[in-house]
Amino acid sequence: MSVQAEGTFYVQDIGLRPKIHVSADGSGVVGHAGSRLLADLADATGLTAAYSAALRPLRPRGTGHDPGRIATDLAVMLADGGEAIADLAVLRDQTRLFGPVASTPTAWRLLADTDERTLAALRPARARAREVAWMQAAEQGEGIPAARAAGHMLPGLVLDLDATLITCHSEKEQAAPTYKGGFGFHPLLCFLANTGEALSGRLRPGNAGANTASDHITVLDQALAQIPDAHRHGTDILVRTDSAGSAKAFLAHVRDVRKRGIRTFFSVGYAITAPVRRAVRAMPEHLWHPALNQDGTLRASAEVAELTGMVDLDGYPAGTRIIVRRERPHPGAQLSLFDQDEGLRHQVFLTDTPYSGGGSAQFLEVRHRGHATIEDHIRCGKTTGFGRFPSRDFGVNAVWLELSLAAIDLLAWTRVLLLDGELATAEPKKLRYRLLHVAGRLTHGGRRLHLRISATWPWRNELATAFHRLAGLPRPAS
Repeated sequence: MSVQAEGTFYVQDIGLRPKIHVSADGSGVVGHAGSRLLADLADATGLTAAYSAALRPLRPRGTGHDPGRIATDLAVMLADGGEAIADLAVLRDQTRLFGPVASTPTAWRLLADTDERTLAALRPARARAREVAWMQAAEQGEGIPAARAAGHMLPGLVLDLDATLITCHSEKEQAAPTYKGGFGFHPLLCFLANTGEALSGRLRPGNAGANTASDHITVLDQALAQIPDAHRHGTDILVRTDSAGSAKAFLAHVRDVRKRGIRTFFSVGYAITAPVRRAVRAMPEHLWHPALNQDGTLRASAEVAELTGMVDLDGYPAGTRIIVRRERPHPGAQLSLFDQDEGLRHQVFLTDTPYSGGGSAQFLEVRHRGHATIEDHIRCGKTTGFGRFPSRDFGVNAVWLELSLAAIDLLAWTRVLLLDGELATAEPKKLRYRLLHVAGRLTHGGRRLHLRISATWPWRNELATAFHRLAGLPRPAS
């Protein structure tokens, strides 16, 4: 801090950092010690064993590194924030903490040898681990948390689907120009709003259509297959998308899924077409009702109205409703010509949730607006693997996407099973900074290996508690 007096500057003493001398000869010290939590959780949920069974054909004569263990280590590395296969060195060079880890070339070979059939086997392997994780959550008495809207818990499960653009800075197989003028991939993803788990994802070329019904159907079916039987049947499952998911074929599929005993409902964005504009303008003022915030309070300068019966929805599933919200636009909002004429921003969506059972337009609108949380999940997912694809080969990148989904699951299960308070809802960046990247010292005593976290680390107790809870989780039968 500087103080000026009569043209002279004086520096107030704020203390100097102690001088240090750096050497690279330490022993017993490990970094990223908290990431051992993820590796052990993969074992505790049976993910490692399930991957081993799925990838057994890729282990010639039973020699060398177990392919399932390699896949798990890659998922742990991605959850820890690694961006390239070479980042496995963080785990591999700390054998005393993580055990034997495959070399970079060995990991590359595994990804290259995983064809579409083997990739398809990885998905049910992850589903089996999810079933164990959810059973462990139930054993703890908490279970899978409910999604919320307007201050209320939503029944059942909420699935959010959305696509995102991934920029490629070099030529990669099936990378293509995007609708925003970039170049890369356009994957479609599905997240579980209740926990942030990544249920499914489909890697697509950059020029893939945002509203392709067949891709939405594939991703939804893969997501439903990830849900344990006890929850997939007999539980309400809400499917939310933006207007890209409003294709009649996709909504018909959501309805047809009910024939398999899965109670699915939809809430999807809808384009503001000429008939919608006419209906909005014809809506009497007294039929507009105040919109709600996510905590249930009234939303300032926002109103909701139901347009059902005023817009032709021929070809959509029976019982489809159409609802609109109008709101004073915030600075910088992108407005259509219609919005500019009206002076308000309009958003429309379709849903087949009936009037009975709390299906008021106000509640359904704020429930649909919760779909925006998938943008946070995708943003975090891009720091957990699928923001950067490592290979020129499309097949390798498809496997990389699947492993990044597993990495996102490991972080989600960590929050649900092992953490409390603020950390139970923390994004990956915070978990890495506070828990996963912490340093520790390994010592031997009483024929046991001890990981000692600094007594001055601010989150030492939270990390130690997480390890203790992990040790107490019931294990799947081998």
